[in-house]
Amino acid sequence: MPALFKRLSMLDIAAAVFAVFAIWMAGQVPSPEIAWVVAILTLTIFLFAFEVVGVDVAAVTIMVLLGLTTLLAPFMGIDAGLVPVQNLFDGFASNAVISIIAVMIIGAGLDKTGIMSRVAAFIMRIGGSTEARIIPLISGTVGVISSFMQNVGAAALFLPVVSRISARTKLPMSRLLMPMGFCAILGGTMTMVGSSPLILLNDLILTSNQALPEGVEPMPTFELFSVAPIGFALLTTGILYFVIFGRFVLPSRGTELTEAFDPSTYYGETYGVSDFDIREVRVPPSSPLVGTSVDEMERRWHVRVTAVEKGDGVRLGASGVDRSLGIEAGTLLGLLGSQGHFDLFVASTGVEVKDGVEVFAEALSAAKAGIAEIVIPPGSNLIGKSARDVWMRKVYGLSVLAIRRGDETLTFETGGVRDMPFKAGDTLVVHTTWVDLARLEKDRDFVVVTTEYPHEELRPHKVPMALLFFAITLGLVLFTDLMLSVALLTGAIGMILTGVLSIDEAYEAVSWKTVFLLASLIPLGFAVEQTGTAAWIAEQTLSALGDVPIWVIQAALAVLATFFTLVMSNVGATVLLVPLAVNMALGAGANPALFALTVAIATSNSFLIPTHQVNALIMGPGGYRVPDYMKAGGIMTVLFLIVSLTVLNLAF
Repeated sequence: MPALFKRLSMLDIAAAVFAVFAIWMAGQVPSPEIAWVVAILTLTIFLFAFEVVGVDVAAVTIMVLLGLTTLLAPFMGIDAGLVPVQNLFDGFASNAVISIIAVMIIGAGLDKTGIMSRVAAFIMRIGGSTEARIIPLISGTVGVISSFMQNVGAAALFLPVVSRISARTKLPMSRLLMPMGFCAILGGTMTMVGSSPLILLNDLILTSNQALPEGVEPMPTFELFSVAPIGFALLTTGILYFVIFGRFVLPSRGTELTEAFDPSTYYGETYGVSDFDIREVRVPPSSPLVGTSVDEMERRWHVRVTAVEKGDGVRLGASGVDRSLGIEAGTLLGLLGSQGHFDLFVASTGVEVKDGVEVFAEALSAAKAGIAEIVIPPGSNLIGKSARDVWMRKVYGLSVLAIRRGDETLTFETGGVRDMPFKAGDTLVVHTTWVDLARLEKDRDFVVVTTEYPHEELRPHKVPMALLFFAITLGLVLFTDLMLSVALLTGAIGMILTGVLSIDEAYEAVSWKTVFLLASLIPLGFAVEQTGTAAWIAEQTLSALGDVPIWVIQAALAVLATFFTLVMSNVGATVLLVPLAVNMALGAGANPALFALTVAIATSNSFLIPTHQVNALIMGPGGYRVPDYMKAGGIMTVLFLIVSLTVLNLAF
């Protein structure tokens, strides 16, 4: 007998347990319809909890099974299908699904214009190097952003930012990523469009209103910022938790994301200059550099200027920096050069060396700029001309570091690299922005050898349009009675029509897995409600709790919702539990809208195990293990339940 159990996998055992439970439950329910719904519910939880197939595949499977009950009704002992076939696909046209699609497109539009990158650069500039300052800045910003876009998108957007901050401050990624991820989840509770459960809630309330007993007043729906007090309290709690207790609950591991195209490593390995690096300096009023030009400085000290900031914004790339640019007191310079030349430059000029790259951190990041190789082809108009002749840096955005001709290599550190006339076949090693490099791929005077670089094309000139339609969307949501989906689609289609996003980019921005997951589960919620299953479970739960205060029932519901979110999607948990919550509230004489909101808030949060998309996203880069989530997430879960229930009852 023991040998038999050894041969059984955990999945087989779990399947057997769930099957036995479903059969037992079938004998407890009052009607065949409820028995079949309970069986399908049990199957849904099993598929989600053990990930037998993808969650979206599981959801579509359940939808198809519900549709087949119309055909199999006579064999199932029921009069009709659990969900009318004509209503089976209503979820794909629901207000909630269309709203989620629009939110994803709007978020992608804001990202495409570089607005999010500017926010990231600002954080990196003022964050300093201490954990106590960096955590609130990153976590707070991500939390606010995630209140208007999908939390996993906000977390993904800031992942490379945290990587760069970790590299500069020497703070382990594991100390920064979990606070950011948790606060991205918490931030989704600040508005009714910040998380899928809250987007879905109003639709579920309208559905439940149709099934309310006579004489019961219909539940009102929630406005965009109705949940703001709850979300703000939760986000503040999360930030304070990590600032105060982070040293005790966060692991300290040196795991970092390795940035591709690191100029120092690439240049060192290829040309033998192992201490090549990017540095940031400030020119004081007493420096002999004041009044000189970039050209004079580079010729004398053999360092290369890649970025300049003179109080009017960062200058980088084509038309940003040229050799005639004057250097003034207070000018910030981003420099390339070996350690030896740099030390001599600092000693001779008295410039102030920054501890790390701060002002230029975003502009010179591996995602924006780096080292590339370009070949001068036969027939190029540049043959016979030098980099100085054609103003290479000003016109093309290329800062020439070396020229390789046959077996010989001339570098800017030895001098003369900008005065050497080009020949066909010359390989130019340059520092450039990826935007400038992408433009040169279409220029017949160059052959771009480096192809593995970020090709993302930002559209900063579209910022006004993106902000305009974002403002229009907010205005429609806040000040009109227009359906949420129509209001959000106005902003999304506006960004597409004005070129902020192409239609193909809009399609790519949508997580179709999330769309199918949500739309396919909505019929299950319909079946739970219309067959009386929700009412029956509510009665059984109230009976089990006995005569207890309403707040105890509400707390039990929040704990139940939190548990469901750990073993299945938050969308699925919301669809299943909101009808249950409404019926429990009616049975206990409580406010059904408040109980429904309690479920949506509780299912918007998941910290104990890495089943939430955000937690799964940061697990690898942060080097986290499941015990790390249980340690930090366990306390966060308790705090979340206490704070959310308290503010829910104070605000509503």
